[in-house]
Amino acid sequence: MDNNRPLPFGSFNSLTLFTGLCIGISPAAALGADGSGKNSDDTLVVEARTPSLYAPNASADPKFTRPLVDTTRTMTVIPEQVIKDQGVNNLTDALKNVPGVGAFYAGENGNSTTGDAVYMRGIDTSNSIYVDGVRDIGSVTRDTFNTQQVEVIKGPSGTDYGRSAPSGSINMISKQPRLDTGLDASVSAGSAWMRRGTLDYNQAINDNAAFRLNLMGEKTHDAGRDHVQNERYGVAPSLALGLDTATRLYVNYLHVHQNNTPDGGIPVIGLPGYSAPSAAYAALNNSGKVATSNYYGTDSDFDKSTTDSATLRVEHDLSENTTLRNTTRWSRVKQEYLLTAVMGGASNITAPNDDVGSWSWSRLANTKDISNRILTNQTNITSKFMTGAVGHDVSAGVEFTRENQTTYGVNALTPPAVNIYHPVSSISSGGLNRNGANANGQTDTFGIYAFDTLAIGDRLELNGGIRLDNYHTEYDSATACGGSGRGALACPAGLPRNTPVTTVDTAKSGNLVNWKAGALYRVSEQGNVYVNYAISQQPPGGSSFALAAGGSGNSANRTDFKPQKAKSGEVGTKWQVLDKRLLLNAALFRTDIENEVTANDDGTYSQTGTKRVEGYELSATGNLTPDWQIIAGYTMQHASVREGASVAQDGSSALAYTPKHAFTLWTQYQATDALSVGAGTRYIGSLRRGSDGAVGTPDHTEGYWVADAKLGYKVNNNLDLQLNVYNVFDTHYVASINKSGYRYHPGEPRTFLLTANVHF
Repeated sequence: MDNNRPLPFGSFNSLTLFTGLCIGISPAAALGADGSGKNSDDTLVVEARTPSLYAPNASADPKFTRPLVDTTRTMTVIPEQVIKDQGVNNLTDALKNVPGVGAFYAGENGNSTTGDAVYMRGIDTSNSIYVDGVRDIGSVTRDTFNTQQVEVIKGPSGTDYGRSAPSGSINMISKQPRLDTGLDASVSAGSAWMRRGTLDYNQAINDNAAFRLNLMGEKTHDAGRDHVQNERYGVAPSLALGLDTATRLYVNYLHVHQNNTPDGGIPVIGLPGYSAPSAAYAALNNSGKVATSNYYGTDSDFDKSTTDSATLRVEHDLSENTTLRNTTRWSRVKQEYLLTAVMGGASNITAPNDDVGSWSWSRLANTKDISNRILTNQTNITSKFMTGAVGHDVSAGVEFTRENQTTYGVNALTPPAVNIYHPVSSISSGGLNRNGANANGQTDTFGIYAFDTLAIGDRLELNGGIRLDNYHTEYDSATACGGSGRGALACPAGLPRNTPVTTVDTAKSGNLVNWKAGALYRVSEQGNVYVNYAISQQPPGGSSFALAAGGSGNSANRTDFKPQKAKSGEVGTKWQVLDKRLLLNAALFRTDIENEVTANDDGTYSQTGTKRVEGYELSATGNLTPDWQIIAGYTMQHASVREGASVAQDGSSALAYTPKHAFTLWTQYQATDALSVGAGTRYIGSLRRGSDGAVGTPDHTEGYWVADAKLGYKVNNNLDLQLNVYNVFDTHYVASINKSGYRYHPGEPRTFLLTANVHF
């Protein structure tokens, strides 16, 4: 559990101001209340060790007031320097620095995942991604051009952010203006004519104000896949007023547009565990793998998204040890895509003769036309004070949030079949045509929380916190009548085909109480041991908004179901060694998830299922020497179903898409003033796939090792060159597999990226 600390409501004036900010502080009034800056003619010289760029000392989220070494839970921070050294440009790739976290799931049956589809500790964590502490919803790829660092908290995070996945949370921290003037820009070119440019310009306006502008543009062809292209650009201006004063105002805006070719993967024919779906097609057993470069989509396929986000944050120092913050954000993510994927069952095969090369599989069109919107106002107060001999480090706040999601109904498409070994994509299957059968969801949440860390003497710290969320979700959806297949609805008398018919109109309200408690004992100045325990809940609907009418269905979103509850415990130790340049962490953890939906023998469903994820994790971040940096981690996790039906295709109790063993390492050495070398490797153990009725498809993927390398050369103070090589040994591996096992995404082959970085 972290060390977030509750609020001191001791002063009437502080409480009044705190309450006022809950409904929106006035920036003008706050700036007007600014105390004068402190000036002095004296010069103070401070000598301190150079901090490690690979090991930030603290979270950038003000909710977490304690240093990382004194945070009583597993928390990994991926700093900007690591992102730059690895040539990383999106969130999913940045998360490869966290063991056991990745995009291992390729979608359910005919549906395919897109964007940052992240699994962590056995659970889909895509709905627990945040930007500066505000939920960021949408199945898009998040670029890191405006990211200062990525913070990953493992274990339930309900006390930190409200309803969230029981596996933890991922928080992207945005870049902010600072009081200097400078420019950093990069131009990159790589395999498959990958082109990317970024600019980070910071301008000090005066002694207390600054402006910052981040720009990004990228266009690339996927090095390992035919016809797959990606294009995106982004702009992120920000303004800061009142820096180095008692009252500070930050204004941020983010706009990102993407136009990509979605990739539905390739057939699993020839992979270990594959066999023909029936004896009639036994020739597939010996026909060999399809080429990993094959593309099974059509010329009609596309994935377009636009992200807009505006943020206003005001900070005011009530005293030297107490700070009040108010954040207001409006954000919208619009996405449209048409993704064509192959289906591999016996009924999907067309075999005109005995030549497998002439056989074809049917294709399914995945469509989405969706708009996600969020409006939130968050107020947080942090304070440090003493009550007698006990020190307090408090964080508390309130949050008001409205989240909306509209999924526009579109007419179904039926793309033509595709040759298994020689796919042709130069065909059109149509576009998205709205039919009015929309689904609308809205969730209003009011949350209040308080955390405190009590320092008892020099060695012992106790921490605890509680959060209460009141939520109300409304959901309605319609179906276009007259269709065919699963979920088809006959048209009522007199209604023409494709007429929208409302099928769901329901609502759900409730309260969630999440809490955590922990203790830390400082063994020495360098290290400590700690223990924590936390309760976290996620209501029906989660962040997907979709609610099912009570009493039917196998969805955890049923209105008559209780919230999913996660109970997590952790015991660990953290040490700052080598003159506090290197942070070492070891932890044992266990998370039990209750109220899981499971099928009964009579065909009904109940919430009797339980899951457990337990294991241990080791990590090292920082500097081994002033010139040698490292970020590394290893986890062993045993994830299983304790009660209820098996979710793995092999019939075991293991949770799918969760490697038992995972390891990641990246290290860089400054060999000379001009030359730096870097190398990394990661291991992902075997993954079981989900349970499905598919016949003959693999029930697991093989484990794999992948190695990367980097060479950097400093030409002068204004220019350096960087060469990154990915998958150095050109390892062939399965990066993700879908639930039915019909198709998978192959890992990227060996690629390179050459970057020129300029600094002024």
